[in-house]
Amino acid sequence: MNSKPDLKRIQAFWQQIELTLDQLLQSQQEMQFDAESLLNTYRDSLQKIDRNLTFHFEREHEEGPVEMIFGCDGYPESIHSVLSVVGAAPELNGISFRAFNHRYDPIPSCVNMGEELCEIHDFWCSLRIINGKMQLAIYLKDAPKILEMDPRVEAVMIFLDALIGEYELMTRVWALDWCELPDEPVDFGLIPLQQLRLAFDRMKDDVQPVGITIH
Repeated sequence: MNSKPDLKRIQAFWQQIELTLDQLLQSQQEMQFDAESLLNTYRDSLQKIDRNLTFHFEREHEEGPVEMIFGCDGYPESIHSVLSVVGAAPELNGISFRAFNHRYDPIPSCVNMGEELCEIHDFWCSLRIINGKMQLAIYLKDAPKILEMDPRVEAVMIFLDALIGEYELMTRVWALDWCELPDEPVDFGLIPLQQLRLAFDRMKDDVQPVGITIH
């Protein structure tokens, strides 16, 4: 488990954001930021606070504020670091700050992973509580032996964030497995991935949060 976040480093990170925000926003081109050296500086500062900290940008409406969303790459031990960083965020014009990817409506039907378009109906899942712990399995054709090599894995993680939210994914799901999709998934008790939210919400209160306890 990570030690308590360094408040001085958190304050220094936000001072850096305040001083360079205009430069960042001016570099914006269709929700992409050309100030790569600046973004790398932000990443370096965050990883000095906690090596698992990440960020990305979103904007819900074309004329709306940019959102800078912080996460911890799925590591529950770093949840407190995310909350500490966002809790210290100043109020700034043109940008807002948020902890974790929230559920998203409507749930996306596909995700473009560069050269591969991943559609949610290609994936099935099972959700079970075993010995008081929630176990999620994702089923797909030609399941990869090396997860990092398959863009579908990253696509599914995006779907999971949209379906149940990044925070609850980290704190309620004990294990996430990747399995070969059988020819008749219904016969094996599987459900389409797009139905996961309903199943998860029915079951989530039956398990204790995993990872760390937030006070």
